[in-house]
Amino acid sequence: MKLPAQVVATIQRHAMFARGARIAVAVSGGADSVCLLSVLEELAVEWDLRLSVVHVNHHLRGAESEGDAAFVRTLAASRGLAFTCHELDLTGAGNLEQAARLGRLEFFHGLVARGEVDCVALGHTLNDQAETVLFRLLRGAGAAGLAAIRPVTEQGIVRPLIDVNREEVETWLRTRGMTWREDASNVSRDFARNRIRHDLLPQLAREWNPAIVETLAHTAELALGEEEYWRREVAQLVENHLERRDGAVLLPAGLLAGLPLAAGRRLARRAIKLAKGDLRGIEFGHVESVLDLAARAKGSGRVHLPGLEVRRSFDWLRFGHPPAVVRYCIAPGVPGFTKVPGTSYAISLEIVEKPETTAPVENVYTSEMGSLDLQRLAGPLKLRPWQPGDRYQPMGHLSEVKVKTLFQAARVPVWERAQWPVLTDGEAIVWSRRFGPAVALAARPECASILTVTELESSGGRAASIEVTASTEIL
Repeated sequence: MKLPAQVVATIQRHAMFARGARIAVAVSGGADSVCLLSVLEELAVEWDLRLSVVHVNHHLRGAESEGDAAFVRTLAASRGLAFTCHELDLTGAGNLEQAARLGRLEFFHGLVARGEVDCVALGHTLNDQAETVLFRLLRGAGAAGLAAIRPVTEQGIVRPLIDVNREEVETWLRTRGMTWREDASNVSRDFARNRIRHDLLPQLAREWNPAIVETLAHTAELALGEEEYWRREVAQLVENHLERRDGAVLLPAGLLAGLPLAAGRRLARRAIKLAKGDLRGIEFGHVESVLDLAARAKGSGRVHLPGLEVRRSFDWLRFGHPPAVVRYCIAPGVPGFTKVPGTSYAISLEIVEKPETTAPVENVYTSEMGSLDLQRLAGPLKLRPWQPGDRYQPMGHLSEVKVKTLFQAARVPVWERAQWPVLTDGEAIVWSRRFGPAVALAARPECASILTVTELESSGGRAASIEVTASTEIL
């Protein structure tokens, strides 16, 4: 298959872009990117492509870097294409190779996100794919890692040469009398990728498999297909079972433990990524420790991952940083709404005078409301977090009970307890979240004035834009 036809087949198979697309071609000056620009130019008329050229100057090789930028600028001008050079400042970067890659991608993604182009085309080839698969395999990557270089990414990166080997690239350029720039760092054995490219892959081709490049690239294609399937499956699990609350990700431990191992590992990784923002530093052993935590018979414990804590309480796993504890003591507005500090919910206090009905007032607490006899409250009312040793007699109990005991009976996860609100009248607790009003202060049928206490999620309903309508003191 001739090179342009092969590239067209790749573009169509992966739905890289449509006819009429605005494409920024990333040209470093090397053979692969110069070939990419040349091939896309040949397709531009038939496909009505609007091409431009972008170059990233890393300033890592002194005069050579400046020479690369000048070469690409001249190349773009000779073809009448718009040219943009992005100057990348890597001063103070620890891992230069990683910082350069992230800097390039940030620039490319920005072009697409701002609507300046429809996609950015990069010149990665079949050989780059094979080298990446082998590199990741040697580092212990799983199936997601072996999928290696994606032909298309969600951020608008496309790689039309991903099925073309390096020999075909250089043949294409030589037959057209085209020149390119050679990066001297590409032959340095100081970089692991260069040792794979120049030493390990040729040895494997000589001694094991002459088609090793194609074999490794085929492995990437198989892995990518598998990962696309799992991406949809895990997305469904995330939608159905993961909760995001107060900056953390919550996942039922029993669900995770009951999944097939392949699904469980992927769901655990997804939860880690959602909570942490990335998977940097997360290794196989970290994921296994999360699965072990989920499978324990005892519903408690925690594991520390790079940049993250995973904690279990009862049948829940919490992925996130330890929650901050906010000490507060609030004189709530009566009537009014009061946001509970450090939480996603609020408390509404409303006065109901002389009920018209003679039916008994509902004083059995639900998850939303409780009712207190306003005339029996001495005041002032205070809203504060639960403290160790707190106890009172809620409805349905024959005597006082510790709030901690109520937590355990209701299987309240430990991370929810620190900010757990209780309403006090003087020193006595008269109401607590979920457990409701104290028996002695609960509204009775003959009550003339009732104080209703309603809990609302501040992410929705009337409490969505809540302000603290109270005299508030944060201790």
